[in-house]
Amino acid sequence: MEINSLNPIDISLSGLQAQSKNIEIISSNVANAQSTNNGNGQPYRRIEAEMTTNTENMDGVNLDNIIEDMSEFPTIFKPGHPSADERGYVKVPNVTLPTEMMNLNIAARAYQANTAVLKRYQQMVETTLELLR
Repeated sequence: MEINSLNPIDISLSGLQAQSKNIEIISSNVANAQSTNNGNGQPYRRIEAEMTTNTENMDGVNLDNIIEDMSEFPTIFKPGHPSADERGYVKVPNVTLPTEMMNLNIAARAYQANTAVLKRYQQMVETTLELLR
């Protein structure tokens, strides 16, 4: 078995790209946490990044899909709201801010870890070049 793609730069860069997109998705969820009408009469539906890795080639992380959270929309009693039904209940997005903040923290830590790998790799290359002089 030949492993050509076990390159720390490629692996870390793929992780940085995937987590950057994940942070964008989480930010979208947070920004729309109160959006009761996304244009089609329904509240904003939470989205998530689905990431995979190819364990055979060990070539990093891929952002495969952006999937919608199909859980039920919570309802709140808010008569007079433009989106309220005849009983005064409003469907709100299925976004919970504590969950999004936890996911954001995880994504940020993963981003930092990939940055640390790149920095360590750079230091190793510089040390190797210094030894070769």
